[in-house]
Amino acid sequence: MNGARSDYWSVFVGHPCRCIAFAGLRVLPARFMPPPAFPDFSRQHPVILGEGAIIERLRRNPATPLDPHLVNSGFWYQPDRREALAALYRQYLAIGCAHDLPLLMSAPTWRAHAINIAAAGYGPEDVNGDNVRWLQALRAETGAYAAKVVIAGMLGSRGDAYRPDPTFDRREARVFHAWQADRLAAAAPDFLLGITLPAVEEAVGLAGAIAATGRPGVISFVVRPDGTLLDGTLLATAIARIDAAVNPAPVGYLLNCTHPDFALAALQQPANTAPALRSRLLGLLGNTAALSPEELDGREHLVEAEPDAFAAAMLRLHDATGLKILGGCCGTDDRHIRALADRIAARKTTA
Repeated sequence: MNGARSDYWSVFVGHPCRCIAFAGLRVLPARFMPPPAFPDFSRQHPVILGEGAIIERLRRNPATPLDPHLVNSGFWYQPDRREALAALYRQYLAIGCAHDLPLLMSAPTWRAHAINIAAAGYGPEDVNGDNVRWLQALRAETGAYAAKVVIAGMLGSRGDAYRPDPTFDRREARVFHAWQADRLAAAAPDFLLGITLPAVEEAVGLAGAIAATGRPGVISFVVRPDGTLLDGTLLATAIARIDAAVNPAPVGYLLNCTHPDFALAALQQPANTAPALRSRLLGLLGNTAALSPEELDGREHLVEAEPDAFAAAMLRLHDATGLKILGGCCGTDDRHIRALADRIAARKTTA
């Protein structure tokens, strides 16, 4: 990083969850150890806590207006907004650390593809790499706990995540997403995550672009209670198509932007109950509101559930399906993730 990018440094002090941040000096924690490779990480932990909402929390804050193209990916270059973003990530890191739970976090790169970067005026910058390296630095603040935190380089759909584009085929999608996948991979996140995907054809192409980088990959879909993606494809069919078309296949699959009760209903559909399918599913980053994407899209007011209700629903899903990555999406904040962590940690204590 150059001098203009060096105003965020930290040094580890005392307890592995504590640090002092100051300007002018960077000292990486003496006990900092990277996590194991993501495939091993995902196998060795029976439950992994996921972060809660980032973008939706920023959206509701008048002090952090989102860019129409990059959403929050450009915040890294704006000190005030970068600090607001850091505060949210640090909340989730503190919750995971306090409960000694493995944690999944995603770099704020959801819409950082080449077209959006150029439209937002950040063409000369390494937007994807800068955001990954910045989140890695936040992780390093936590000292020994950093070995329990994995970071995803996040990619989203080309268009509206709630409106599948039937004309966007897998070949075009692979070419389109390769640009961002390559730049994320160069910053060495623990894995690449294609998330909030509405259609199987784009997901096949995106998964192929990830595979070509050599980094582990995960694909995450929005599902309806009837067990289909937003393009109408059965979840089981979508996963089978990707696994057959992409080499190496993704490490696994997530569901996101879906209420846990909707996800449970989707996985209880007869076509989605096969053990082979369940073994490919890693977890859910869940919404708090039991509403469809169409009902949530464009709402001016936040729709959320009580933290304890959300946590209880997530644990019901875990008990019924074995999904191990449990985190939040729309409507969640630190209260919801803390309530979820409380319940997970309590089970560890009594096990």
